[in-house]
Amino acid sequence: MINRYIYAVTQKLPQAQREDIAEELRGLIEDMLEARVQGRKVTDKDVEAVLVALGNPKHLAQKYRGTKKYLIGPELFDAYILVLKIVLISIAVSMGVGFVIQIILNPISILDHFIDFIVSFVTVIPMAFGWTTFGFAIGEYSKGIHSKDLQMDKEWKVSDLAPIPDKKRQIKRGESITGIIFYVLFIVIFAFSSEYFGIWVFHEEFSGVVPFLNEETYGSYLFFIILIFGFGIIKECLKLIFGKWTMKLVIYTSIVNLVSMIAILFMVNGPAFWNPDFMLELTQAGFLTEGSEAFRTVSGVWEQSTSWILILLVFGLIWDAADGFLKVRKK
Repeated sequence: MINRYIYAVTQKLPQAQREDIAEELRGLIEDMLEARVQGRKVTDKDVEAVLVALGNPKHLAQKYRGTKKYLIGPELFDAYILVLKIVLISIAVSMGVGFVIQIILNPISILDHFIDFIVSFVTVIPMAFGWTTFGFAIGEYSKGIHSKDLQMDKEWKVSDLAPIPDKKRQIKRGESITGIIFYVLFIVIFAFSSEYFGIWVFHEEFSGVVPFLNEETYGSYLFFIILIFGFGIIKECLKLIFGKWTMKLVIYTSIVNLVSMIAILFMVNGPAFWNPDFMLELTQAGFLTEGSEAFRTVSGVWEQSTSWILILLVFGLIWDAADGFLKVRKK
Protein backbone atom coordinates (compact mmCIF):
# COMPACT_ATOMS: atom_id res chain seq x y z
CA MET A 1 0.00 0.00 0.00
CA ILE A 2 2.86 2.37 0.87
CA ASN A 3 4.68 1.50 -2.36
CA ARG A 4 1.54 2.17 -4.40
CA TYR A 5 1.07 5.53 -2.70
CA ILE A 6 4.69 6.57 -3.30
CA TYR A 7 4.44 5.40 -6.92
CA ALA A 8 1.23 7.40 -7.44
CA VAL A 9 2.95 10.57 -6.17
CA THR A 10 6.35 10.24 -7.82
CA GLN A 11 5.05 9.26 -11.27
CA LYS A 12 3.63 12.76 -11.58
CA LEU A 13 6.98 14.40 -10.86
CA PRO A 14 10.05 15.07 -13.06
CA GLN A 15 12.25 12.00 -13.48
CA ALA A 16 15.24 13.64 -11.80
CA GLN A 17 13.29 14.29 -8.58
CA ARG A 18 11.44 10.99 -8.25
CA GLU A 19 14.05 8.98 -6.37
CA ASP A 20 14.81 11.69 -3.80
CA ILE A 21 11.16 12.51 -3.18
CA ALA A 22 10.27 8.79 -2.95
CA GLU A 23 12.93 8.37 -0.24
CA GLU A 24 11.78 11.51 1.57
CA LEU A 25 8.14 10.43 1.39
CA ARG A 26 8.91 6.92 2.63
CA GLY A 27 10.78 8.38 5.61
CA LEU A 28 7.86 10.72 6.36
CA ILE A 29 5.37 7.84 6.27
CA GLU A 30 7.58 5.74 8.60
CA ASP A 31 7.85 8.65 11.07
CA MET A 32 4.08 9.17 11.03
CA LEU A 33 3.52 5.45 11.59
CA GLU A 34 5.93 5.36 14.54
CA ALA A 35 4.23 8.36 16.08
CA ARG A 36 0.83 6.71 15.63
CA VAL A 37 1.53 3.17 16.91
CA GLN A 38 3.85 4.15 19.84
CA GLY A 39 5.76 0.85 19.79
CA ARG A 40 2.97 -1.58 18.98
CA LYS A 41 2.75 -3.55 15.72
CA VAL A 42 1.77 -1.58 12.63
CA THR A 43 -1.52 -2.69 11.06
CA ASP A 44 -3.07 -2.02 7.66
CA LYS A 45 -5.50 0.37 9.33
CA ASP A 46 -2.58 2.40 10.67
CA VAL A 47 -1.00 2.59 7.21
CA GLU A 48 -4.33 3.57 5.64
CA ALA A 49 -4.89 6.26 8.28
CA VAL A 50 -1.43 7.76 7.65
CA LEU A 51 -1.88 7.76 3.86
CA VAL A 52 -5.30 9.38 4.18
CA ALA A 53 -3.72 12.02 6.42
CA LEU A 54 -1.14 12.75 3.71
CA GLY A 55 -3.97 13.26 1.24
CA ASN A 56 -4.66 12.62 -2.41
CA PRO A 57 -1.41 11.70 -4.23
CA LYS A 58 -2.29 14.07 -7.08
CA HIS A 59 -2.54 16.99 -4.67
CA LEU A 60 0.68 15.99 -2.90
CA ALA A 61 2.48 15.74 -6.25
CA GLN A 62 1.21 19.22 -7.15
CA LYS A 63 2.67 20.57 -3.89
CA TYR A 64 6.05 19.05 -4.77
CA ARG A 65 5.83 20.50 -8.30
CA GLY A 66 4.73 23.92 -7.11
CA THR A 67 2.77 24.73 -10.30
CA LYS A 68 0.24 23.10 -12.61
CA LYS A 69 -0.02 25.44 -15.63
CA TYR A 70 1.83 23.93 -18.55
CA LEU A 71 1.55 22.52 -22.06
CA ILE A 72 3.99 19.68 -21.30
CA GLY A 73 3.83 18.94 -17.58
CA PRO A 74 6.75 18.12 -15.26
CA GLU A 75 5.70 14.46 -15.36
CA LEU A 76 6.50 14.33 -19.07
CA PHE A 77 8.97 17.17 -19.49
CA ASP A 78 12.14 15.09 -19.07
CA ALA A 79 10.91 12.50 -21.58
CA TYR A 80 9.83 15.30 -23.95
CA ILE A 81 13.26 16.94 -23.88
CA LEU A 82 14.97 13.56 -24.32
CA VAL A 83 12.83 12.69 -27.37
CA LEU A 84 13.28 16.18 -28.82
CA LYS A 85 17.07 15.89 -28.54
CA ILE A 86 17.02 12.45 -30.20
CA VAL A 87 14.75 13.72 -32.99
CA LEU A 88 16.97 16.75 -33.69
CA ILE A 89 20.12 14.61 -33.68
CA SER A 90 18.44 12.14 -36.06
CA ILE A 91 17.53 14.96 -38.42
CA ALA A 92 21.05 16.41 -38.34
CA VAL A 93 22.68 13.01 -38.95
CA SER A 94 20.29 11.88 -41.71
CA MET A 95 20.45 15.20 -43.57
CA GLY A 96 24.23 15.33 -43.15
CA VAL A 97 24.58 11.82 -44.63
CA GLY A 98 22.22 12.77 -47.47
CA PHE A 99 24.25 15.90 -48.17
CA VAL A 100 27.50 13.90 -48.35
CA ILE A 101 25.92 11.33 -50.70
CA GLN A 102 24.67 14.11 -52.98
CA ILE A 103 28.17 15.61 -53.15
CA ILE A 104 29.69 12.20 -53.95
CA LEU A 105 27.14 11.53 -56.70
CA ASN A 106 27.21 15.01 -58.19
CA PRO A 107 30.17 17.09 -56.91
CA ILE A 108 29.77 19.76 -59.62
CA SER A 109 26.53 21.00 -58.05
CA ILE A 110 27.90 21.27 -54.52
CA LEU A 111 26.66 24.85 -54.10
CA ASP A 112 23.10 23.86 -55.09
CA HIS A 113 23.26 20.90 -52.71
CA PHE A 114 24.42 23.15 -49.88
CA ILE A 115 21.59 25.64 -50.48
CA ASP A 116 19.07 22.76 -50.59
CA PHE A 117 20.56 21.40 -47.37
CA ILE A 118 20.17 24.72 -45.54
CA VAL A 119 16.61 25.25 -46.82
CA SER A 120 15.60 21.68 -45.95
CA PHE A 121 17.20 21.89 -42.51
CA VAL A 122 15.41 25.14 -41.66
CA THR A 123 12.12 23.67 -42.92
CA VAL A 124 12.25 20.27 -41.26
CA ILE A 125 13.31 21.40 -37.78
CA PRO A 126 10.03 23.26 -37.00
CA MET A 127 8.11 20.38 -38.57
CA ALA A 128 9.71 17.75 -36.33
CA PHE A 129 9.51 20.05 -33.30
CA GLY A 130 5.81 20.66 -33.96
CA TRP A 131 4.80 17.00 -34.43
CA THR A 132 6.71 15.92 -31.32
CA THR A 133 5.27 18.72 -29.17
CA PHE A 134 1.78 18.07 -30.55
CA GLY A 135 2.08 14.38 -29.72
CA PHE A 136 3.18 15.04 -26.13
CA ALA A 137 0.52 17.74 -25.66
CA ILE A 138 -2.21 15.30 -26.77
CA GLY A 139 -0.81 12.70 -24.39
CA GLU A 140 -0.61 15.23 -21.56
CA TYR A 141 -4.23 16.24 -21.83
CA SER A 142 -5.69 12.88 -22.78
CA LYS A 143 -3.94 10.99 -19.98
CA GLY A 144 -3.49 13.50 -17.25
CA ILE A 145 -6.80 15.35 -17.13
CA HIS A 146 -10.04 13.69 -16.15
CA SER A 147 -13.25 15.36 -15.13
CA LYS A 148 -13.10 13.70 -11.72
CA ASP A 149 -9.58 15.07 -11.16
CA LEU A 150 -10.95 18.59 -11.40
CA GLN A 151 -12.88 18.02 -8.16
CA MET A 152 -9.88 19.06 -6.09
CA ASP A 153 -11.62 18.98 -2.72
CA LYS A 154 -13.33 15.63 -3.05
CA GLU A 155 -12.73 12.99 -0.42
CA TRP A 156 -9.83 10.72 -1.23
CA LYS A 157 -9.58 7.06 -0.22
CA VAL A 158 -6.60 4.69 -0.15
CA SER A 159 -8.59 2.29 -2.35
CA ASP A 160 -8.34 4.96 -5.11
CA LEU A 161 -4.65 4.14 -5.51
CA ALA A 162 -3.88 2.66 -8.94
CA PRO A 163 -1.89 -0.58 -8.99
CA ILE A 164 1.79 -0.47 -10.02
CA PRO A 165 1.83 -1.33 -13.78
CA ASP A 166 2.17 -4.97 -14.75
CA LYS A 167 5.47 -5.50 -16.62
CA LYS A 168 3.66 -7.58 -19.27
CA ARG A 169 1.67 -4.49 -20.28
CA GLN A 170 4.50 -2.03 -20.11
CA ILE A 171 5.81 -0.44 -23.30
CA LYS A 172 9.58 -0.17 -23.47
CA ARG A 173 10.71 3.41 -23.84
CA GLY A 174 13.39 2.38 -26.35
CA GLU A 175 10.75 0.93 -28.71
CA SER A 176 8.79 4.19 -28.83
CA ILE A 177 11.91 6.33 -29.27
CA THR A 178 13.16 4.06 -32.08
CA GLY A 179 9.76 4.36 -33.77
CA ILE A 180 9.89 8.18 -33.55
CA ILE A 181 13.39 8.21 -35.07
CA PHE A 182 12.27 6.09 -38.02
CA TYR A 183 9.22 8.29 -38.69
CA VAL A 184 11.43 11.39 -38.61
CA LEU A 185 13.90 9.80 -41.03
CA PHE A 186 11.05 8.91 -43.40
CA ILE A 187 9.80 12.53 -43.29
CA VAL A 188 13.30 13.78 -44.13
CA ILE A 189 13.72 11.29 -46.98
CA PHE A 190 10.29 11.72 -48.56
CA ALA A 191 10.10 15.48 -48.08
CA PHE A 192 13.58 16.45 -49.26
CA SER A 193 15.23 13.52 -51.07
CA SER A 194 12.35 11.92 -52.97
CA GLU A 195 14.26 12.28 -56.25
CA TYR A 196 16.64 9.56 -55.02
CA PHE A 197 13.79 7.13 -54.22
CA GLY A 198 14.06 4.65 -57.10
CA ILE A 199 16.54 2.53 -59.07
CA TRP A 200 19.96 4.17 -59.22
CA VAL A 201 21.62 4.13 -62.65
CA PHE A 202 25.41 3.91 -62.98
CA HIS A 203 27.20 4.09 -66.34
CA GLU A 204 30.83 4.25 -65.15
CA GLU A 205 29.56 6.98 -62.83
CA PHE A 206 26.21 7.96 -61.31
CA SER A 207 23.93 9.07 -64.17
CA GLY A 208 20.48 9.37 -62.60
CA VAL A 209 17.56 7.60 -60.93
CA VAL A 210 14.57 5.76 -62.37
CA PRO A 211 12.03 7.05 -59.82
CA PHE A 212 9.31 4.96 -58.24
CA LEU A 213 7.11 8.03 -57.77
CA ASN A 214 5.54 10.36 -60.33
CA GLU A 215 7.71 13.47 -60.08
CA GLU A 216 5.10 15.67 -61.78
CA THR A 217 2.36 14.98 -59.21
CA TYR A 218 4.50 14.16 -56.16
CA GLY A 219 4.16 17.66 -54.70
CA SER A 220 0.39 17.29 -54.41
CA TYR A 221 0.82 14.10 -52.34
CA LEU A 222 3.55 15.44 -50.06
CA PHE A 223 1.02 16.81 -47.55
CA PHE A 224 -0.48 13.32 -47.08
CA ILE A 225 2.98 11.74 -46.73
CA ILE A 226 3.98 14.18 -43.98
CA LEU A 227 0.56 13.73 -42.36
CA ILE A 228 0.93 9.94 -42.26
CA PHE A 229 4.41 10.00 -40.73
CA GLY A 230 3.41 12.86 -38.41
CA PHE A 231 0.53 10.72 -37.07
CA GLY A 232 3.10 7.97 -36.58
CA ILE A 233 5.15 10.31 -34.37
CA ILE A 234 2.02 11.18 -32.36
CA LYS A 235 1.23 7.48 -31.90
CA GLU A 236 4.73 6.71 -30.59
CA CYS A 237 4.60 9.77 -28.30
CA LEU A 238 1.33 8.47 -26.83
CA LYS A 239 2.93 5.06 -26.21
CA LEU A 240 5.87 6.76 -24.52
CA ILE A 241 3.58 8.86 -22.32
CA PHE A 242 1.19 6.07 -21.28
CA GLY A 243 4.10 3.69 -20.67
CA LYS A 244 1.78 0.67 -20.62
CA TRP A 245 -1.04 -0.73 -22.72
CA THR A 246 -4.51 0.38 -21.63
CA MET A 247 -7.83 0.31 -23.44
CA LYS A 248 -7.64 4.08 -23.81
CA LEU A 249 -4.24 3.81 -25.51
CA VAL A 250 -5.53 1.01 -27.78
CA ILE A 251 -8.43 3.27 -28.83
CA TYR A 252 -6.09 6.23 -29.50
CA THR A 253 -3.65 4.14 -31.56
CA SER A 254 -6.54 2.56 -33.46
CA ILE A 255 -7.90 6.00 -34.39
CA VAL A 256 -4.44 7.17 -35.50
CA ASN A 257 -3.93 3.96 -37.50
CA LEU A 258 -7.36 4.31 -39.14
CA VAL A 259 -6.66 7.90 -40.24
CA SER A 260 -3.22 6.86 -41.55
CA MET A 261 -4.75 3.91 -43.40
CA ILE A 262 -7.36 6.11 -45.12
CA ALA A 263 -4.64 8.59 -46.17
CA ILE A 264 -2.47 5.76 -47.55
CA LEU A 265 -5.38 4.19 -49.46
CA PHE A 266 -6.30 7.56 -50.96
CA MET A 267 -2.71 8.25 -51.92
CA VAL A 268 -1.40 5.01 -53.46
CA ASN A 269 -4.66 4.27 -55.26
CA GLY A 270 -4.47 7.62 -57.03
CA PRO A 271 -3.82 7.26 -60.76
CA ALA A 272 -0.83 9.60 -60.70
CA PHE A 273 1.05 8.56 -57.56
CA TRP A 274 3.45 6.03 -59.08
CA ASN A 275 5.77 6.74 -62.02
CA PRO A 276 3.69 5.79 -65.12
CA ASP A 277 6.85 5.41 -67.26
CA PHE A 278 8.76 3.27 -64.77
CA MET A 279 9.09 0.20 -67.05
CA LEU A 280 9.91 2.33 -70.10
CA GLU A 281 12.63 4.22 -68.21
CA LEU A 282 14.09 0.96 -66.90
CA THR A 283 14.35 -0.20 -70.51
CA GLN A 284 15.90 3.09 -71.64
CA ALA A 285 18.43 2.88 -68.79
CA GLY A 286 19.55 -0.53 -70.06
CA PHE A 287 18.32 -2.59 -67.12
CA LEU A 288 15.79 -4.58 -69.17
CA THR A 289 15.04 -5.50 -72.76
CA GLU A 290 11.41 -5.09 -73.77
CA GLY A 291 9.72 -8.44 -74.42
CA SER A 292 12.30 -10.45 -72.47
CA GLU A 293 11.44 -12.85 -69.65
CA ALA A 294 13.06 -10.50 -67.12
CA PHE A 295 10.95 -7.62 -68.44
CA ARG A 296 7.72 -9.61 -68.01
CA THR A 297 8.74 -10.67 -64.48
CA VAL A 298 9.64 -7.14 -63.34
CA SER A 299 6.51 -5.76 -65.02
CA GLY A 300 4.35 -8.25 -63.11
CA VAL A 301 6.01 -7.37 -59.79
CA TRP A 302 5.60 -3.64 -60.52
CA GLU A 303 1.89 -4.00 -61.34
CA GLN A 304 1.22 -6.02 -58.18
CA SER A 305 3.44 -3.94 -55.89
CA THR A 306 0.67 -1.50 -54.95
CA SER A 307 -1.61 -4.32 -53.82
CA TRP A 308 1.14 -5.97 -51.75
CA ILE A 309 2.20 -2.67 -50.18
CA LEU A 310 -1.41 -2.00 -49.19
CA ILE A 311 -1.85 -5.51 -47.78
CA LEU A 312 1.34 -5.26 -45.71
CA LEU A 313 0.52 -1.77 -44.44
CA VAL A 314 -3.07 -2.66 -43.51
CA PHE A 315 -1.89 -5.86 -41.81
CA GLY A 316 0.80 -3.95 -39.92
CA LEU A 317 -1.57 -1.23 -38.71
CA ILE A 318 -4.23 -3.75 -37.67
CA TRP A 319 -1.64 -5.89 -35.88
CA ASP A 320 -0.35 -2.83 -34.03
CA ALA A 321 -3.79 -2.21 -32.52
CA ALA A 322 -4.52 -5.94 -32.00
CA ASP A 323 -1.19 -6.47 -30.23
CA GLY A 324 -2.02 -3.64 -27.83
CA PHE A 325 -5.48 -5.10 -27.17
CA LEU A 326 -4.01 -8.55 -26.45
CA LYS A 327 -1.50 -7.05 -24.00
CA VAL A 328 -4.29 -5.19 -22.21
CA ARG A 329 -6.20 -8.45 -21.81
CA LYS A 330 -3.08 -10.37 -20.70
CA LYS A 331 -3.16 -11.45 -17.06
